This record gives sequence, structure tokens and C-alpha cells, in this order.
Amino acid sequence: MPHDQTRPDAVRSLQERFADLVAEHGVPGASIAVLTGDEVITAAAGTASLATGVGVDTETVFQIGSITKIWTTTLVMQLVDDGLLDLDRPVRDYLPELVIGDREAGEAITTRQLLCHTAGFEGDIFTDTGRGEDAVERYVATLTDLPQLFAPGETFSYNNTGFVVLGRLVEVLREAPFDQVLLDRIARPLGLASVSPSPYEAILRRVATGHLPGADGAPEAAPTWALARSNAPAGSMLAMTASDLLGFVRMHLSDGTAPDGTQVLSAAAVAAMRERQVELPLLSGMGSAWGLGWELIDTPQGTVIAHDGGTIGQAAFLRVVPEHGLAVALLTNGGEVFGLFNAAVARLLEELGGVRLPERPTPPDAPATVDVDRFLGHYADTIYDIEVTANGAGGLVLDRTPKDIIAEIGEQPMRFSLVHLDGDSFIATEPVRGIHVVFAFLGEADVPAKYVHYGRVVVRAD
Repeated sequence: MPHDQTRPDAVRSLQERFADLVAEHGVPGASIAVLTGDEVITAAAGTASLATGVGVDTETVFQIGSITKIWTTTLVMQLVDDGLLDLDRPVRDYLPELVIGDREAGEAITTRQLLCHTAGFEGDIFTDTGRGEDAVERYVATLTDLPQLFAPGETFSYNNTGFVVLGRLVEVLREAPFDQVLLDRIARPLGLASVSPSPYEAILRRVATGHLPGADGAPEAAPTWALARSNAPAGSMLAMTASDLLGFVRMHLSDGTAPDGTQVLSAAAVAAMRERQVELPLLSGMGSAWGLGWELIDTPQGTVIAHDGGTIGQAAFLRVVPEHGLAVALLTNGGEVFGLFNAAVARLLEELGGVRLPERPTPPDAPATVDVDRFLGHYADTIYDIEVTANGAGGLVLDRTPKDIIAEIGEQPMRFSLVHLDGDSFIATEPVRGIHVVFAFLGEADVPAKYVHYGRVVVRAD
């Protein structure tokens, strides 16, 4: 570990430079918090909304997006602690109302598979079932025709739908709405006053609005603040300050105990959440493996536990090094967020903990020429149509057309020129928001690929 003097120096440097970094990367507003030992240091800069001109301070609440899934997992593991749930029994033993398109798979899927994204059903269903307390219940009732992409446990495919099912499981076994359980069993015991499970709580505070690229590419305030309430357990609207997010992390680094000694989660459950459950193929922007809720990133200095989140024009990043008692949370509302992540979060992990995050994949200087015939064709899921064609030079062209909710919130069609990276993985030659996207083709050798995988499995549809 670096000499202790690097800690105050690195933090002081961040606080002095944070406003410049935010402006440099075209981020309208951002808030960052660093947990180092027993101390939380914060900084904030920019504008909460370009439409109003309200500035960001360290008490501004941002949406944390899919980092919510760690909160949902914590609520599920509390059920295990209380003897109400066995992770390896079928979910339908506890939630008989769950009926999906593949009845056999539906009878077999376990809570563990939902927590580590291996349940195998379509994972990006964003049906809006209203703003009432029954939104999650009504959402689960719409899943009767939910497609099964692969057998439960076969592989990893990031799954928002599965976490809504987990949220309903929490509601049924706690006999209360998801929002109430989250506040009663996590936020209040930890004294996290800014935690806002819906816009009704967030509006009482200084709140950040998301921003999307306008016609000239510059950020413009998004027309909608949040996704549907039905997806709340997966991360559609939970908001808080960066320091309160680290208050939640501090509990996980303290074997599940709150500052006042309250046992919020057992030490065994905390440890179980960090255990490797499934290995990931070579992808961009995702870890080496997944635990229960947590993304696991392998580094030469040990495993970093993590999660990111994105909603409508907001992006959140969380990196935790348990062995060093170190965590960094960055909350943003648009712009070149990955560049800001590299300049702030990645740099702090290295300076404070000696931990160097893996470099994101980049195209090789001399990509290999491979036979691409078995990768060609049409793939589809509920949010994208994907067409893969050959470019005539040993590479691929992948056209991705958004549909459903992704199209409604403004995502545009994209074309990726791909070159061979490794095995059956190809990488985009041009970066998107600072990342060269990797697409992995899965299936048996010598036959047409069954899936294209970019973090989510998309099934061949031709």
C-alpha cells in the first residue's frame, strides 16, 4: 500500500481539481465521495440541471441506477438471515404468482440464479404498471409470456427483470411495499437521510436531472426524470447523495453492522455476496465474474467489488476494495462520464490503495483474420434488433436498432465496425463514450452462433 501521506495528498488534489475535471469531460454536474478508513471525504461541482441552473453540492441527490441491485440483494440476504428464504429452492416455492413463458424453467429458477444473472429469461422488460404501491406486483403479473433465452444456470446475462422479481419476493415475505422495506430495513437503521426511493422523496432535496446529447451533441436536460416505478428494485429511480451511498458500503465493510452497532446484515451474508458465482466471457465494462449482486473485478492486487448504474441521462459508479477499507462513489448527470471515471475513481483507487483497475479492451494493432460466416445473421430481444454482416476484410459490421422503451427514451441506431479480438469475441474499432464495445458470439463451434453477448445475451432470430 502507498505511504499514508498519499491519502491526504490524493484527496486534497481531488477536491481542488474536481470542478476542472467535471468541466473538462463535459459533465453537467457530479458528486464524488471517498471512504478511506473511518473517514468520508466529498466533493461536488457543476449544475444539477442545465434547464434550471441550480448548482450541485455534496447534498445533491443523484439516481444510482443499477447500484440499487446491491440494496435489493441486501434485502434478499436479510430474508436468508431471518430464516425466511433458501437461495437454492425454486423461487416459485415462495412466489407462486410468478409464471413465465417457459413453464419448466419457471419451476426450476432459484433465487441464487436471479441474484447472479443466470436465470436465463429475457432481462430488459420495462413495462410501466403505474405509480401505485402495487406497481411491482402488477409488473410480475405481466410476465406470463416472458421468453426464456437459455436454460437456468447456463451462462450470465445481465437481467433487470430478475431483480424486479426479487423485489416482489421481498414484498411478499415482508408483507410491505418494496420502497417501505428498503427504508425500514436499510436506510433508517444506517441513518441515511437522503435516500429517496421515489421522486416524492427526492423532490424535497436538491436533486440532479439527467442530460442526454442534443442535436449538436451537447448535453440537454432529459425530458423525463425516472424510468417506471415497476422497475424500482432493479434501479429505475432510487436516488441519494454520494456520501449516503458510502454509508451503505461502510455497513458492508463492517460485517453488516451499522455505526450504532445494529446488525443490519449478518457477516456470513456479507461474505456470501462477494463469493464468485459465475464467470463472465470477455466483455467491455464488466468484471471477471459475478457474485450475489456484486460485480467482481480481478486485479493483480486482489478483487474489487463493484457496480455501476445508468438511468435517463444519469450514470453512477461504485468501486470497493474491502481489504483496504477503501471505496469510491461517483454520481453524474451526463457528458463523458467514463473519462471522468478514469480521471477520478480509477486514479483514487491507485493512489489510495495501490489498486490498478484492468484496462478496458482496445482494438489490436493487427487483428487476426478469421472465418466470420457463422456469426452472420439477425439477432433480437425486446430492446434491440441486431444485424451482423461481413465487411469483406475479415471483420464484421453490427447494426443495432433500439426499440420499445430504449427507443422511447431517445437511444439512436448505431453501427459498429468490428475486428477480431480473441476467440469468438470482436471489438468495435471506434469508441462509444470512451469505450470500445466488445461483442462475444456464443454457441457450439462449426455451427451458426446461437447468441451475441455484450453483457446481455441476444438470441439469433433468423
